[in-house]
Amino acid sequence: MKCTQYYPVLMTDKVAETARFYSENFRFKPMFEADWYVHLQSEEDESVNLAILDQNHETIPEAGRGRGAGGLLINFEVEDVDAVYEVAQANRLPILQVLRDEAFGQRHFITCDPNGVLIDVIKPIPPSEEFLKQFAAEAVPA
Repeated sequence: MKCTQYYPVLMTDKVAETARFYSENFRFKPMFEADWYVHLQSEEDESVNLAILDQNHETIPEAGRGRGAGGLLINFEVEDVDAVYEVAQANRLPILQVLRDEAFGQRHFITCDPNGVLIDVIKPIPPSEEFLKQFAAEAVPA
């Protein structure tokens, strides 16, 4: 199977609010908008996409209908996590994990969207010696 694109679809009863949240706080723009579905694309990288879907829409199989987004953590790797953190604080986003460096090779903070979906904003950093040996050679953060 050759995958031509991959993106998460968040099911929610707050389609417009959720789409607006990602547009205002993470620089996504709507590429398709309906009251039941919004397809968002990063303003900075067209390969980064996110979709928002009404959790009760008829296109969802009955077994999955009515289930909102939950138990999910979305990672956004960014060039300047400190700047994104400052914007998140200025926008009064809930900061669930303050900005900090991790020995496994990340500088990050965690917030959440209106559905409680966790958002981990990350800048890869060099890992400690302990974690360095767990990386494949081509995957070591710089």
